Amino acid sequence: MKISENDPLNSANDLLEALLDTIPHVHNFKGKWSLIGTKLTDLKSQLADLADFPLFPTHPLSLDLLHSLSDTLSAALSLSTTCQSPTLPEGKLRTQNDVDSVSARLDRHVSDAEVLIKSGVLQNAAVSGSKRESVRAEARNLITRLQIGTAESKNSAVDSLLGLLQEDDKNVLIAVAQGVVPVLVRLLDSSSSSEIKEKTVTVIARVSTVDSGKHVLIAEGLLLLNNLLRVVESGNGFAKQNACIALQALSISRDNARAIGTRGGISSLLSICQAGTPSSQAAAAAVLRNLAAFAQTRDNFLEENAVAVLLSLAASGTTAAQENAIGCLCNLLSDFNDLKLSIAREGGIRSLISFWDSVPNVSSLEVAVDLLKNLSSCPQIAEVLVSEGFINRIVSVLSCGVLGVRISAAKAVYELGFTAKTRKELGECGAIPPLVRMMEGKAVEERESAAKALSMLVVCASNQRIFRKEERGIISAVQLLDPMTKKLDKKYPASVLASLVHSKKCRKQMITAGACGHLQKLVEMEVEGAKKLSENLGRGKIWGVFARP
Repeated sequence: MKISENDPLNSANDLLEALLDTIPHVHNFKGKWSLIGTKLTDLKSQLADLADFPLFPTHPLSLDLLHSLSDTLSAALSLSTTCQSPTLPEGKLRTQNDVDSVSARLDRHVSDAEVLIKSGVLQNAAVSGSKRESVRAEARNLITRLQIGTAESKNSAVDSLLGLLQEDDKNVLIAVAQGVVPVLVRLLDSSSSSEIKEKTVTVIARVSTVDSGKHVLIAEGLLLLNNLLRVVESGNGFAKQNACIALQALSISRDNARAIGTRGGISSLLSICQAGTPSSQAAAAAVLRNLAAFAQTRDNFLEENAVAVLLSLAASGTTAAQENAIGCLCNLLSDFNDLKLSIAREGGIRSLISFWDSVPNVSSLEVAVDLLKNLSSCPQIAEVLVSEGFINRIVSVLSCGVLGVRISAAKAVYELGFTAKTRKELGECGAIPPLVRMMEGKAVEERESAAKALSMLVVCASNQRIFRKEERGIISAVQLLDPMTKKLDKKYPASVLASLVHSKKCRKQMITAGACGHLQKLVEMEVEGAKKLSENLGRGKIWGVFARP
């Protein structure tokens, strides 16, 4: 490869050779200069490798490296001349520091050259000219810039990378495929400026919002987790918010959740819930919601008096913050009746009413319905909930268009029907028709939750009359007995039918719909209630007359 006199590669090589020639003649710090000589030999080999790339030395990153290297070599050459003198004009300690500084700068150049060689940015540009290939090339270039050069250069690269990733989720996937995540984690873990670190957290948060990026972030393990927790604890408001966004992706892992709990993360997140910006409160509550789903972290929540903080946020935060706070409380409750009573006593029901009645869309109600369901399982609280008008609220969402809300609502109906009085009230308020329709839903969980709720409601005689008026009621319940319907507990539709089998008309409908054939198999499977229902249907030789082959 021919190089002109003004070629920066030629200039760098000339300086390098001149420095190698002078090193044998130094009298001071011979050991340090010998080590520098080894680094120069490595650089000489790297420059030869770089010269073989099609885009070298015209690529901006190559030029930056060559100019920076030439500056270092010029300083080193001058310093080597000084070290040839028996006396040191600047003094021994100052000169030693200068030699160490040159050695460290050469280390950085060796590292930068290695990154540049491996990055692929110096290969010929793709001939396809497609947008995807263009983004891929730009991502490679920016990832390389994040690893080499000055702090100013890295700062600019982070800005450009964030701009690229914000354009499109596909750009995030391309950058992740090019290996951006490990580079970002190293940058966050390095001695970079606080400005670069905060911007890096913003980029990581952006990656975490794309599903394919979450698993790559989780794979980075405790190194990333610990750095994000440090930001949550001591970063500025915007950085804390972005760290929480990233932690939402990481906290879905059981191991990460345990690590966050043991490293004081729950305390830091609760502090944000108390005093953070509205957006950071919502993000912190979302992380806490994930953490509360794991039994291993619940003691940490109780130690930090989390319930009071979450209830306060559920009462006064933004809609997103309220939703996440309520969701976190749901996950914490589990089977702890004492905690349920504490939540009720400390204003949980008032917060639930406020959120329920003001939520902008029904999809956000799922956590509220879940909390209602969990609280309703405690009879003392259920009485209060009924008196506060929750029967009408729950019946109103049984017909909504959001599957998760319908399922949670049906489960809440089951819990609320703890007395004959509430069962009758639920029937009078219109719970039965939508539950019958839910028995024909596509999701198995929807069908089972509806059958379970109905099995409790139709114990009441007035509700039986309402059920019998539903044209598809008996047929839908019988269809759920079909052994071919997997992962559905058949004891609930069997219980529904058992409550109605005393009616001759209902028995006929059951038999016509094929109940006897299903029940024969369920009896063999020892399904609860199947044998008794089968016997009741078989009385009066009905089985022999109506059963189908």
